[in-house]
Formats: sequence, C-alpha cells, structure tokens
Amino acid sequence: MEDEEVVRLLAALAQPHRLRAFRALVVAGPEGLTPGVLAEQLGLPAATLSFHLKEMLHAGLIGCTRDGRHLIYRADFVRMNTLLAFLSANCCAGQPCGLTAPSCNC
Repeated sequence: MEDEEVVRLLAALAQPHRLRAFRALVVAGPEGLTPGVLAEQLGLPAATLSFHLKEMLHAGLIGCTRDGRHLIYRADFVRMNTLLAFLSANCCAGQPCGLTAPSCNC
C-alpha cells in the first residue's frame, strides 16, 4: 500500500459521520446495510448520508451492490485490513507488544 492511498483512506474516515457510518457497516458484516437502515441507525438525513457514502465509495472503503430495488452498502474488509496491516507493520520496532496501546511502550 502506498502512502498516497493510505492518506486517501484516512481522509475519507476523518469526518465523524463517515467514521460512524463505516463502523456501522463493519458491525453489519458481509450482509451490509441499506441506506435507509443506516440513516435510521445514525440519525442522519438521507441526503447527508448519501454524500458521506459517496465519499467512502470513491476512497474504496466500502462497496455497493443492488438487490432488487435496494442498494446494499458493505465495508470493504480486505481494504480495511490492508490499511490496518500497513499502519501496524512496524509496531514496536518488531518487538512483541500485544498490540494494546496502554501496555505498548512504543
């Protein structure tokens, strides 16, 4: 993963509504959520949610498929895990730390 891609992904999450929406899609798992259900969970107007979903789609953090008349949004778990792996690749300079921030002496 290149630095420019990492910055694009992190920038797409650097907004409270988008972060909450992404986390809700992660919780939903591979089943995903429709925009209506997601808007209701987050308490966001449909137009606002649509704007934020578009931003995350363009960044490649989420995907969207059609199921009949419904759109289903899903977190891209491969992209998410690739980002996490990039961010933690050199954790604690290669020394075991259990990946728990409070006990990590990095």
